[in-house]
Amino acid sequence: MAMLGQSSFRRILLLRILLLSIPILFLGTGVTFRKARTSLLNTAKINLEQSAIRKAETIQASINALSNALAIASQTTALRTGSSLPAKVFLNQLQPNLPAEVRCLQMKDIWAGQTIASTCGNQVATLRSTQGWPRQDNPTDINRLKIHTVEVDNTHTVAQADMASQLNLIISVPVYNEQGQLRYNLAAQTVIKQREGAEPWLLQGYTIVINQDGKFLAHPLSDRVEQDISQELDGRFQDILNNINRGESGARQLIGVSDAETEWIAGFSPVAIPINRNEEQTWAVLAVTTTESALQGLEEIKQILLILTAGLLAAHLLAMVYMARDLAMPIEQLGKYALRIHRRDSSERAPRNFRIRELNHLAEVLDNMVGRLEERAKELESAWQEAEAANQLKSEFLANTSHELRTPLNAIIGCIRLVKDGCCDSHEEEVEFLEQADKAAIHLLKIINDLLDIQRIEEEKLPLTMETIDLRQILKDAVALETVQVNQKGLYLNVKSLSHPIMIRADAARLRQVLLNVLYNAVKFTDEGGITVEARIERTSTLFGADKADKNGGDRNGHHNDDEPTKGWVILSVQDTGIGIDPNQQHKLFRPFVMVDGTTTRKFEGTGLGLAISRNLIELMGGRIGLHSEGMEQGTTVKIALPIVEAIAVPAHSEDNAVTVQVESSAIG
Repeated sequence: MAMLGQSSFRRILLLRILLLSIPILFLGTGVTFRKARTSLLNTAKINLEQSAIRKAETIQASINALSNALAIASQTTALRTGSSLPAKVFLNQLQPNLPAEVRCLQMKDIWAGQTIASTCGNQVATLRSTQGWPRQDNPTDINRLKIHTVEVDNTHTVAQADMASQLNLIISVPVYNEQGQLRYNLAAQTVIKQREGAEPWLLQGYTIVINQDGKFLAHPLSDRVEQDISQELDGRFQDILNNINRGESGARQLIGVSDAETEWIAGFSPVAIPINRNEEQTWAVLAVTTTESALQGLEEIKQILLILTAGLLAAHLLAMVYMARDLAMPIEQLGKYALRIHRRDSSERAPRNFRIRELNHLAEVLDNMVGRLEERAKELESAWQEAEAANQLKSEFLANTSHELRTPLNAIIGCIRLVKDGCCDSHEEEVEFLEQADKAAIHLLKIINDLLDIQRIEEEKLPLTMETIDLRQILKDAVALETVQVNQKGLYLNVKSLSHPIMIRADAARLRQVLLNVLYNAVKFTDEGGITVEARIERTSTLFGADKADKNGGDRNGHHNDDEPTKGWVILSVQDTGIGIDPNQQHKLFRPFVMVDGTTTRKFEGTGLGLAISRNLIELMGGRIGLHSEGMEQGTTVKIALPIVEAIAVPAHSEDNAVTVQVESSAIG
């Protein structure tokens, strides 16, 4: 009876869960459907608004291009002479080469009212206004080619295809005779068409143009052209026109574009049309499509939701059937779990939710014990890997260091023995050998100093003398010390210097050491081209973007504190055209004793301490350092960010205040 009651209880529990989950499931489906519909409508509004902007730009560009072409044509001798035959030949040649679709070109005598030449026979293009046209041509006027008149062509209507809007305009420009007097006008009857369409997912929309007086200049339905918007059923056309008069763009839902039942979505944008030299009108350009087209994808979403709902209901039913089975024998399940612990999946856990409290407690204890064992195993594996890496790094460092120490020592011993054994032919040769020994000794001292510095940095015993200094002087000293090596390799060195002092808080000697390390590396790994040094001021210290800065620079904890947006930083960039670095190796370069090529047979010397010391010194001075390379043979850029003193005003935008005055080193040929 106990087992029968237990089974019945589970079935009742599962059934209640199913009954509770069904309303929630349908509620979630309805909310998802509503959210999807809202999202599609918002997307359609944004797309149509952008389409309206593009249509407005197309109209404006077409008018400007055609008026400019006509203005240039008006300067030709064939038109200025007023001769009928040359003018007609010229207009016939000009019409197919104009930047817009022109149905007719016509030249008229303004004062006599006589047609001089026309490409459309006896058809007359009526000129309504010459307001603002100077009576005398002024060759010195820079705006003389911008004089034109734009009018809507209501006289010569062009047949309009179904749902294909077009804007019929007459664009006129003055033509001055050879004496520079206003005598003729050149008019073009043009039809400006847009790319129309309401295909799903495209949403270019059909074009509607409304002038500032509220009349349709273009409409997908030809019978609506020249109608006033006050005759429309939807008063939101007037609302759109009010927004256009304020210079605003946006989107609205409309009815009455085609009939009283169909709902449309319209994106709108203003376009300024210069009617003549003294008048400008603002037209509203609309991109409209039906709501049905905008929500075409909603049907697919609805089908997917129905399939998911049915699938979830079926899953619930299956769960009720299968989970209603007898869940007895918990001890055997725990025993089987314990037997397969060594080969189980890491995500597998001991069986739970037993009705016996002690068994639940036993399962919990077993899980905790297995979890602790897995954690210890992972710790041991991680420690073993770190030990292996440290051992390999130690071996490479000892090999590199012994090689780096042996090379200058051999040079010192060799030069001193040559002098001691009297192998020199002159005093000058002895001095030359001693100078070589001195250089080798200085190089050896630098290696030893690097070793001592990295040890003191790791022990946090490196003293710094912080003072307010001018970054320009430190940069000048470092560049001067590297000029000789640059000249020896035949490279160029461009320094984009600052025209104003940049005061920072830093240890001058240690900052100079960092700059020398960076410049030395740039010269060492560059065989052709050169190095460019640039400094600029920014509000933030981001070096190569948040992701790259975290990998290649940052503070000792591997993160940046960019929560001080008003703090000023000076960004010093050293860019070379050298061998570059594999992006997969760049994250290692700021570690002590690490080089991309760690063998003793490598091409370039070094202990791998320079960048590690530079990073620690810069961080101790409150700055950041980062390195980036696009890849092998792509050059390398090292950036150093240091906070400037608070008394210096920081510009709002780094692009507007970056120093771009280029100074080429005088020592470079």
